[in-house]
Amino acid sequence: MSTLTVELDERSYPIFIESNLFTQPNALTAHIKSKKVVIISNEVVAPLYLDVIDNALAGFNVSHIILPDGEQHKNLQSFEVVISKLLSMSASRDTTLIALGGGVIGDLTGFVAACYQRGMPFIQIPTTLLSQVDSSVGGKTAVNHPLGKNMIGAFYQPKAVLIDISSLSTLPAREFSAGMAEVIKYGVIYDYNFFVWLEENQQAIKQQDTAALSYMIKRCCEIKAEIVAIDERESGLRAILNLGHTFGHAIEAEQGYGNWLHGEAVSTGIVLASAVATKKDWLNASEFSRIESLLQAFDLPTLAPSDMTYDDFIQHMRHDKKVFDGQLFFVIPKGIGKAVVTNDITDEILHTVLS
Repeated sequence: MSTLTVELDERSYPIFIESNLFTQPNALTAHIKSKKVVIISNEVVAPLYLDVIDNALAGFNVSHIILPDGEQHKNLQSFEVVISKLLSMSASRDTTLIALGGGVIGDLTGFVAACYQRGMPFIQIPTTLLSQVDSSVGGKTAVNHPLGKNMIGAFYQPKAVLIDISSLSTLPAREFSAGMAEVIKYGVIYDYNFFVWLEENQQAIKQQDTAALSYMIKRCCEIKAEIVAIDERESGLRAILNLGHTFGHAIEAEQGYGNWLHGEAVSTGIVLASAVATKKDWLNASEFSRIESLLQAFDLPTLAPSDMTYDDFIQHMRHDKKVFDGQLFFVIPKGIGKAVVTNDITDEILHTVLS
């Protein structure tokens, strides 16, 4: 088992990475302090893993809340459904929530945990690649609004993150590819050697070789844990984790949440941000080609929707969380392995790239 720690003083917590982790009861129960547990999952994941988690929680008072699947359900309506069910169960501040699913379930459960009775413990059990390498770590919780993605939320850390690599075997190919966008992001913004490793190990990753997946997921979690420990609330360095997200969130909102998977929109956003970087002479043509090619190697889109105009992008990006004092900031790569947050992007460059 690989074990990492997100170092946040009294809010520090472990990340466990291993195959068949769900079958090890102590891996989960060691982080639960009361007998009452509520598992929040969705209609796709619950039939696959709910029984296994229930067995691991033998002796606990376990309840379930099962939601519809899909990004379109990551909203205030689902938030209210979960809160109402917790109230009807007489859940208390020491009841432990378990998020069993992908990024939608993890984000929603975390936001509920932050708000219900002003805070209750929760544990992340991510079952998609995207949630394992990104959204389950770092304490960002949120729901979407029609005017913007993740605009309603809180920073709230879990008690533990349990990553069972075996769960990826049931993940649809499109979802696996979507997760690779976030994986590749880490190489582009922070670790050139990891980017090279991804280039050299494409086949092993596609074949879901256990050793390759273990290293890949661990490295992503290491990078995110290191960044979060430095900047928990995204006042500086952590913002680079949003590479591709400003453009990507605009695509998701314009196309309708769920029509483009989050990772697919981020992939296209990474290419758009890289195109901006080439216009700024921060990225050369060879580096741009390598980024684009690696994303395409995992069947990810690299072109924005043909029906989206410059004005469509700008309208949504004005609601982005990286708007400060009326100015829109972007995460832009400066070569492979480094990124900056800047507002020094002219309208002319944006017009050229988004056209």
